Amino acid sequence: MAKKKIVVLSGAGISAESGIATFRDANGLWEGHDVMEVASPEGWRKNPELVLDFYNQRRKNAHLAQPNRGHEILAELEQDFDVTVVTQNVDDLHERGGSNKVMHLHGKLFESRSSVDENLIYPITGWELKLGDTCEKGSQLRPNIVWFGEAVPMIEKAMEEALQADAFIVVGTSLVVYPAAGLVSYVPKLSPIYVVDVKLPEMPSRRDLHLIEEKASTGLAKVAEMLKRRFLE
Repeated sequence: MAKKKIVVLSGAGISAESGIATFRDANGLWEGHDVMEVASPEGWRKNPELVLDFYNQRRKNAHLAQPNRGHEILAELEQDFDVTVVTQNVDDLHERGGSNKVMHLHGKLFESRSSVDENLIYPITGWELKLGDTCEKGSQLRPNIVWFGEAVPMIEKAMEEALQADAFIVVGTSLVVYPAAGLVSYVPKLSPIYVVDVKLPEMPSRRDLHLIEEKASTGLAKVAEMLKRRFLE
């Protein structure tokens, strides 16, 4: 029998337990910077060195971070379910936690890309990307991150995943950043939605909606039990 399809939308809250700061908790500031200074095409044009340094520090922090129990629980669900993780996070903690199908809506911290051809993408070994690091066309490399004001290339694939979900999990996201937040509206009406966060986001009311006001690690343990009771017993 085919495994039931579980789709997960994850946000900064799941990485917070691994010690990766969320900028929304700091009044929209990231390490003292206005988010538009370090996460927008305008910020990049104005001060590429600042932007590169900002992401170098993020990369250094992410190297030191370890996947937490929340990441591991999502990976363990693959034993019984067909699981796709759609993440707003740019770190690689889902992969290191054992998940095999991860879609990064907002790009990947450990990749760079050409600033003239977005199809030229390169892995970053170590944590540093510097001024003067160029692509094969000779242009400066930038972080392979989807910045504010840029298109989200993976969103259509993510919508397709949501449309096929037998169950949908929302974990660690405020559901205020679009288009990612709109994915919940693509979940089939008969499929349950489980929402896990220490500060629950506002959700449109629907049948079979389960709100769990806890951190990712303990909340996801409860969701895993609920899924097993529902689909496997």
